[in-house]
Amino acid sequence: MIVVTDSHNAKAPERSKAAAGVRRIRQLHTYLGVFFAPSILFFAFTGSLQLFSLHEGHPGDAYQPPAWIEKLASIHKDQRLEQRHGPPPAARPPDARAERRANAPRPQAKTTLALKWFFLAMSVGLMSTTLLGLYMAFQYQRNRKLIWSSLLAGVAIPAILIALLA
Repeated sequence: MIVVTDSHNAKAPERSKAAAGVRRIRQLHTYLGVFFAPSILFFAFTGSLQLFSLHEGHPGDAYQPPAWIEKLASIHKDQRLEQRHGPPPAARPPDARAERRANAPRPQAKTTLALKWFFLAMSVGLMSTTLLGLYMAFQYQRNRKLIWSSLLAGVAIPAILIALLA
């Protein structure tokens, strides 16, 4: 009698363990991704606003940012809700030439502007892929309660910490 062994089947328990490990890592990745998604979206969005200084206004400038942009920028940059609106530093009045120079538009190097647009595209890409990841998590995971719990915790924990800072 000839016994034929399949060397392929001998490695089956090892593959099963490896597959289970990969499955656990993929689940952990999903839950962590869902938990951090709100913060990723927040920082990508607020960072994109700051690329073109939409969060800053200066006394006398025609552009003054809306209060909500200033608040979001304050959380992004300083981890607080307060804006720094102190009195302007005391200085001697500028002469006419210095005032014209200060109010003149500042030219940007083409490479700096190109880099800002690249980072804006990166921000949009990061927000898009994060939203796609959330979609996939809700579509392809069986345990929706855990997905919802991760998402709600990812929103609630930073919101509570911000509220405590105020």
